[in-house]
Amino acid sequence: QVQLVESGGGSVQAGTSLRLSCAASGATYMNNCMGWFRQVSGEGREGVAAIWLRGTGTYYADSVKGRFTISQDNAKNTVYLQMNSLKPEDTAMYYCAADGGGGNCGVLSFYEYSYWGQGTQVTVSS
Repeated sequence: QVQLVESGGGSVQAGTSLRLSCAASGATYMNNCMGWFRQVSGEGREGVAAIWLRGTGTYYADSVKGRFTISQDNAKNTVYLQMNSLKPEDTAMYYCAADGGGGNCGVLSFYEYSYWGQGTQVTVSS
């Protein structure tokens, strides 16, 4: 089992930045890939970014390319999502996910992930 705990969400003005953190614990050795997803109430869960934990590949949704950066600190078993130039349409609950082994980072689909955090709310006002 893998446990994920997100932090760093909040309410900010458009154009500013936030950094989300996701601390993983438990059987983290199983994971090949970790990702960030977001969801607005009543809508589906959208893939935002993903990272190969044993490589250098990162993947982004078109809506966040050039503004968001996913990174990892292996020593801390933590993945980050640096969000710059935030827009009101970035408002959502943000979830961290881990594949548990065998996931395809490049797909950015929730079907690739087995473990999820509880989410952290990001609200961007204009």
